[in-house]
Amino acid sequence: MASTAAAADSGLPPVVYNDDVVRKFTIAAIFWAIVAFLVGVVLASELAWPQVNLGLSFINFGRLRPVHTSGAIFAFGGSALFATAFYIVQRTCHVRLFGGRALADFIFWGYQFFIVMAALSYVLGFSQGQEYAEPEWHLDLFLTVIWVCFAIVFIGTVMMRTEPHIYVANWFYMAFILTVAVLHIGNNIALPVNIYTAKSYNIFSGTQNALVQWWYGHNAVGFFLTAGFLGMMYYFIPKAAGRPVYSYRLSIVHFWSLIFMYIWAGPHHLHWTALPDWAQTLGMAFSIMLWMPSWGGMINGLMTLSGAWDKLRTDPGLRFSVTAVGFYGMSTFEGPVMSIRSVNALSHYTDWGIGHVHSGSLGWVAFISFGAIYYLVPSLWNRSGLYSKKLAAWHYWIATFGIVLYISSMWVAGIMEGLMWRAYDSQGFLQYSFLESVVAVHPFYVIRLLGGLCFLSGALIMVYNLIMTVRSQRTNPGIEPFSGAMPVAAE
Repeated sequence: MASTAAAADSGLPPVVYNDDVVRKFTIAAIFWAIVAFLVGVVLASELAWPQVNLGLSFINFGRLRPVHTSGAIFAFGGSALFATAFYIVQRTCHVRLFGGRALADFIFWGYQFFIVMAALSYVLGFSQGQEYAEPEWHLDLFLTVIWVCFAIVFIGTVMMRTEPHIYVANWFYMAFILTVAVLHIGNNIALPVNIYTAKSYNIFSGTQNALVQWWYGHNAVGFFLTAGFLGMMYYFIPKAAGRPVYSYRLSIVHFWSLIFMYIWAGPHHLHWTALPDWAQTLGMAFSIMLWMPSWGGMINGLMTLSGAWDKLRTDPGLRFSVTAVGFYGMSTFEGPVMSIRSVNALSHYTDWGIGHVHSGSLGWVAFISFGAIYYLVPSLWNRSGLYSKKLAAWHYWIATFGIVLYISSMWVAGIMEGLMWRAYDSQGFLQYSFLESVVAVHPFYVIRLLGGLCFLSGALIMVYNLIMTVRSQRTNPGIEPFSGAMPVAAE
């Protein structure tokens, strides 16, 4: 089913948008969110009590972990990005998706097929062993085809636009699409053992492989988990708040400075390794500089609410989105600090890094996605509002409490680990064995599990609320008017 947008406010003819694919990706994002969070809870249980895996190879930590990371990043986050990209580009360009319904459906079903096949390959023991890039060569090739089709549809829609202006959210989506394509191809140049097997080996080896992997890995964070979701921020916060972007000029400075600096920051993952010192220093320097554009974006997002802060009391989706921007600011401050070599000497390989990753993934990525989903579902199914704002509030507070439990426990555990690993006695021997550090952090692993359970519980509340919203008979009598490009502040 497609929706019709009236153009009375803009004087342009009405456009029948392809919202069928947006609905499909929205449902997929909600489904994969539950799967990813549930697997994360199982993994947290296994870390606290290893016997939870029941001795089964299919559900041991090594095989389930990529299911969790890929499920959270590519299945949940990716589906949310596809849904919002297709929703936003049509409305800001005032045209239907390029390529027709068949190509959009191919992207949806192809991407879901890739996710399922990748997850199955992990539990069966097939993996390249590359962080965030575990699928073997045949799945990588298939994903490349899907991604090229995605780029064709999105960029083709932008080129067909009837609006002269390209709204900033579309710039972020295009940077995300094009850069992830380059990263995916560059990091997955692999040689199959033979054409009939699923096993392949990366063309790079040793230190070169590590450098290319973290050039990919950190920029997957930078462009998949940051740039794309900033596109969400720049559309849904102004729409929900009913306010123009605080500074459109700042948003452009934010865009260009972010995409230039992020691409150089990957080597900070390889401090204290065989990577040359100059490369480590380069990664550290650009990581510290990233603090400025990141906080510029955070300030722009928060200041957009000037004159509309009262809406946080009545709009649950906006509450999630604004809190997400706060977590974005926090995690983009913590990351540069952890990239400093003297700080990294304490934090490297500890659970502090796990806490940092989840402050960004749960607080920023998941919350900004929840905010978009709470906006999209009533709009896509033509409902007058959510089934229950009270349930959405419960989701917000339970999930926020879960994040606080999770990241605070990992901060304490990580700093404790770092201090124990570097403690020496008066004779110069290590004061603690590695086993003693594992025993010391066990209570914090249990607290992390409780935090994950809270986050999963909140997501289940959201699912019930959204199902009841769709089943509700309270339809919106008016059709969403198209008002041209997003309003911008005067500079």
